[in-house]
Amino acid sequence: MATIALPRPIVPHRSSSGLPALTAPLALDTITPPSHASGASDNGAVPNKHIPFCPPGPVPTQDRNTPPPSPARDDAIEQRASLLFPPDDYTRLEKDSLAIFSISAKDLAAAINYTAAQPLPDPSQLFPWLHGLHPNNQIQQAFFVARKRALRRTPSCFRGLTIVKADGDLSTARLKGAVAPQELLKPEAAGEFLDIDPRDGFSVRNFQIQTVKSGVLSDIVVYGDDATKVKKIGWQIAEAQSKWRQRHEQQGNELPVYNTFICLNSFKEFEEMHPEIVTLSSDGLFTNSVVDFFHQERAEMYEMTKASEISHNVWLGPTPEVGSEDEKDFDILIECSDLGRLNPALLQTIAESSGGDSKRIYLDFPSSGSILPPTWSHAEADGILDTCKWIWHLSHGTLPAKCDMDGDGDSHMSDESDGTVEASRQYKILLHCTDGYTESTMLGIAYYSYSTGQAVPEAWLKLHTEKKRNFFAYPTDVALLTSLATRLLSESPACASKSLSEITTLVQNEPRWLASLDGSFPSRVLDYMYLGNLGHANNPDLLKAMGIRQILSVGETTMWREGELEKWGAENVQLVQNVQDNGIDPLTTEFERCLEFIDRGRRNGTATLVHCRVGVSRSATICIAEVMRAMDLSFPRAYCFVRARRLNVIIQPHLRFAYELLKWEEKLQRSAEKKSEGTGIKRELEWADIAREIALMNRPYAR
Repeated sequence: MATIALPRPIVPHRSSSGLPALTAPLALDTITPPSHASGASDNGAVPNKHIPFCPPGPVPTQDRNTPPPSPARDDAIEQRASLLFPPDDYTRLEKDSLAIFSISAKDLAAAINYTAAQPLPDPSQLFPWLHGLHPNNQIQQAFFVARKRALRRTPSCFRGLTIVKADGDLSTARLKGAVAPQELLKPEAAGEFLDIDPRDGFSVRNFQIQTVKSGVLSDIVVYGDDATKVKKIGWQIAEAQSKWRQRHEQQGNELPVYNTFICLNSFKEFEEMHPEIVTLSSDGLFTNSVVDFFHQERAEMYEMTKASEISHNVWLGPTPEVGSEDEKDFDILIECSDLGRLNPALLQTIAESSGGDSKRIYLDFPSSGSILPPTWSHAEADGILDTCKWIWHLSHGTLPAKCDMDGDGDSHMSDESDGTVEASRQYKILLHCTDGYTESTMLGIAYYSYSTGQAVPEAWLKLHTEKKRNFFAYPTDVALLTSLATRLLSESPACASKSLSEITTLVQNEPRWLASLDGSFPSRVLDYMYLGNLGHANNPDLLKAMGIRQILSVGETTMWREGELEKWGAENVQLVQNVQDNGIDPLTTEFERCLEFIDRGRRNGTATLVHCRVGVSRSATICIAEVMRAMDLSFPRAYCFVRARRLNVIIQPHLRFAYELLKWEEKLQRSAEKKSEGTGIKRELEWADIAREIALMNRPYAR
């Protein structure tokens, strides 16, 4: 996956900790990075990722291709079952006209697990209400509901379960799905829910408001070790629920009764008796009992970019942890970073030394994108070439013939007449950076071209297709390596037998796909499924070179040269029509047809490109659905799997697509249950938890 990168700063980020409330009614492109909460760790966002703009398409019309809107009030619609309603079995506490109920740790754990096993309402019953329909936001209202006031009503088909940690510190002693009080309640007014719907602007990705949207349709449980604080927050929430219900009754919109519960058990009891619902221990450590998006994405990135050998004794991968077994596998570690320097003389010194010192050697190199044409100097070009040269000699245990050490026994002429002498040892070398591909791409491609004698475009392609490396290149890297292409090959040991004219011809004979390349390769999600954009779909020569012989177009149509479709084969192209990225058009009905087409390619031994316009929403949704099906993963885990493999572009299926994928998880689990007579559905995370995690992960990249 070679992709043009957009530089992004590393911004502090901590998932599922004491962050400021995710309640600002703003689109993602206006959210500012959060500050650190007390005790939060200094985890950085993955560098160089960016959130692209996804056009929503035209305003939907009420025709036969438009899905039915959210239904009006229908008393026949039943709420999903809950262990907390009716609350007759729980101790009732009264204060004025309010009531709260006391619940034990055992009953709370049972309620959380029971809720995870209940099916969610159909998307049409909750959307467009979940998008956020503020009465003063004319743009959002006109786009989603036009003049139909009934569609603005709060749905009554959903009964959720919201967990609130009374002290608001989510960096420790956190239960599954727990939120801080300030994520639900107005700070300036006791006992009132936040007015979360955006007052202006348009967005189909208001993930940051879903905590409140779900909270007002939920029974709410407050827990904590400070009984006084737990009761105080409990009464405030009960008052907020009462005001919320009264407001709707005044508007003639009767809502179900949602209740407030308090749990006064010590958190130690949850850790000892109900560890399956503990996210963070009382010591602030992750228990791994509950999936965490932030850590899951890092795990997927590490798995995707783990070190692999790209040339003899030269490996490419992520920076290993200090003192780890991964680090001990290598003799020389060259880190590519923004602070790195060109220092081939140091590599030469190591190569010309006796090799008796077994101490591990750490070096650095400039990061991809940091050497900028046309301002780069000849010294920098020489430095890149000399770096490749000495990496090659160190990895092969050789020296240039002129470096023969005067016959003192430390080196001697090699058996091959290649102008080298044998040195005392071969070094195992790791080219690395933080994520395994961002900063090391330029050096990786340059060295692979040098060591194999392949022109830059071919080396770029082979690193991806044969060596299975996932990476992307800055535009400056492409320009720099192109300008160095002749020197890389003329100085390459693999091209020692080639004349300059042969090398020049090799460099000038560019593949046909290169001229149409927009700077990126499609992203390899699975060996048989790639995720890309419309530009990739319009470059069939590139797709063929990558082993892709099928195209699944989601809502967008390719524009090929005349006769190209016939050569490709019309049966190898499938189009999903009438699906815009507008938060209204559904995709669920297309899942099985799309996945069968993808699986057809797998069975035929070829890969399928799944694309829309940008390659982050409609097509990403299809890819997530396939990963869930093929790998038997929950939606949260499949989301992180695909997100990591999209490299520098952040996937962003909108709210409805994300909700549909959660419903797809139910369908897959039911299908598995029929085959194995299992225990039914069981969500790892609830809708509000998933939306909150997605909003948290995206905040550091928003502009």
